[in-house]
Amino acid sequence: MNENTDFIQQSINNIRQEIGRVIIGQQEAVEKCLIIIFTGGHGLIEGVPGIAKTLLIRTLARLVDVSFNRIQFTPDLMPADIIGTNVFNMQKGAFELVKGPVFTSFLLGDEINRAPAKTQSALLQAMQERRVTIDRHTYELPAFFTVFATQNPVEYEGTYPLPEAQKDRFLLKINMDYPGPEEEMLLAESLSGRQSPEQLLENGDFKQVFSNEILSRIQQYLQDVVIRKEVVQYIVSIVRATRTHESILIGAGPRGTQALLLASRALAVIRGRDFITPDDIKEIAPCALAHRIVLRPEFEIEGLTTVQAIEKVIRKIEVPR
Repeated sequence: MNENTDFIQQSINNIRQEIGRVIIGQQEAVEKCLIIIFTGGHGLIEGVPGIAKTLLIRTLARLVDVSFNRIQFTPDLMPADIIGTNVFNMQKGAFELVKGPVFTSFLLGDEINRAPAKTQSALLQAMQERRVTIDRHTYELPAFFTVFATQNPVEYEGTYPLPEAQKDRFLLKINMDYPGPEEEMLLAESLSGRQSPEQLLENGDFKQVFSNEILSRIQQYLQDVVIRKEVVQYIVSIVRATRTHESILIGAGPRGTQALLLASRALAVIRGRDFITPDDIKEIAPCALAHRIVLRPEFEIEGLTTVQAIEKVIRKIEVPR
């Protein structure tokens, strides 16, 4: 390992340790959130209520030395509530910009599917270009602008499914599952103590692990991760195969290829390597591609999920040696 690798591994270990003070288990979700932060992407987190989706993102925000805002999405939320608007100042006799919560580095969109498509679309330009347009004027967002959105997969009343263009802008879709028996026992024991995880997050003394400088250093290091031509072809073959598979109506677009490449690089770095292996790609592909495809109705009725469809696609692609 070189100096950069040692430094990044130490930073990763530090943030795992700090997150572990609040979040019990969920190691896979934590790892995928780090991939999103390292690549400068955006993440969609899905899980049943009470699984600590919001708490995980709030904890991450506490450990990253950047500005943080949270939006609670509701059916009556308007686009101006997100990006801001110009308000007339009576004293100055002129309009002044009142910036919305999107003007931050780290944005949590809680229960994003509770707002209609018109409101959800307020994030489209911000997520793609890291800028917003208000009354024909365009404003830049911070270089490390990152959106983490949460949604509940089992509740459909009063919710609005995300448009395909919106979902495609998320680098990864992270599915958070129930904790294991031992982890849930540890959670119960922590609740019986003096402080709940939420109280610990508010009152605890946490050190900020990642600064802008460290994030820049990590993102620069990602560019040096070795990826053989055969591995690049493997990524392209997987993405293109989603467009012809019998169970998939609409396959992943070119942004899926980019997401799979970026996420594989970050996963390799997290695992302490400076090169990508086919196993990295196979591991991260369901998170990078499943939310970018649309299943054929007959397969969806039979109970096939998008993750299972991606896994079927991967099994048909020859693995490079």
